[in-house]
Amino acid sequence: MLSRRLIVCLDVQAGKVVKGVQFVSLREMGDPAELAARYEEQGADEIVFLNIAAGSEDRSGLIDTVRRSANRLFIPLTVGGGIGSADDVGAMLRAGADKVSINSAAVLRPQLLTDSAERFGVQCVVASIDARREGSNWRVYTRGGKTATGLDAIEWAEECARRGAGEILLTSIDRDGTRRGYDVELTRAVAGAVSIPVVASGGGGKSSHVVDVFKYGNADAALMAGALHDGSTSVSEVKSAMLAADICVRTAA
Repeated sequence: MLSRRLIVCLDVQAGKVVKGVQFVSLREMGDPAELAARYEEQGADEIVFLNIAAGSEDRSGLIDTVRRSANRLFIPLTVGGGIGSADDVGAMLRAGADKVSINSAAVLRPQLLTDSAERFGVQCVVASIDARREGSNWRVYTRGGKTATGLDAIEWAEECARRGAGEILLTSIDRDGTRRGYDVELTRAVAGAVSIPVVASGGGGKSSHVVDVFKYGNADAALMAGALHDGSTSVSEVKSAMLAADICVRTAA
């Protein structure tokens, strides 16, 4: 059985890791390369950089941040935010990213997923899906969860997989930032509809939330951010809980 992954997300703006509430009242937390390396030492399986400035940030600045970080990391690094073309994907990969996450641009032009997969391989392409519950279904949103689309999240996940995405980063807008636990039902529905790995995101506040989304949501990985950054929990604490729940997980030698 493949190990389940614990992924740490760092929000990046102007070359610094920032923290806030729904991207408001942001404060600097430090250098992305240093913080990513620190989480690797603690046992994180992967790192995600989310460029929250997206298109407004100087592209060369983000590329430099990715390059500096990749030079220090041995675990996979995913970069997302403001990716609008296959050339953007290539630029991040050449800078040292292992995977590139695409969200709004893929909704506008689904062929982007196929083009990127054909040029760089499906293992490099992550389809990022932000979903909000509407009745018994979930609607896809773009632009940081601000713009509703006409897409059903489950159907869109299936299309992303068909078009060449090698992984899905699935964020519950309803749970994001709440630390009330992942949307297990949403995660299970998407994981059951596709054959590619699904990363659960949004709502992870403590170890039991991670255990639940693995055991009952069938997630392949869980992404955490704020709860780790402010010390509410730790990578080692989460992984200890996973081991206690008989979840296959990578541990330090």
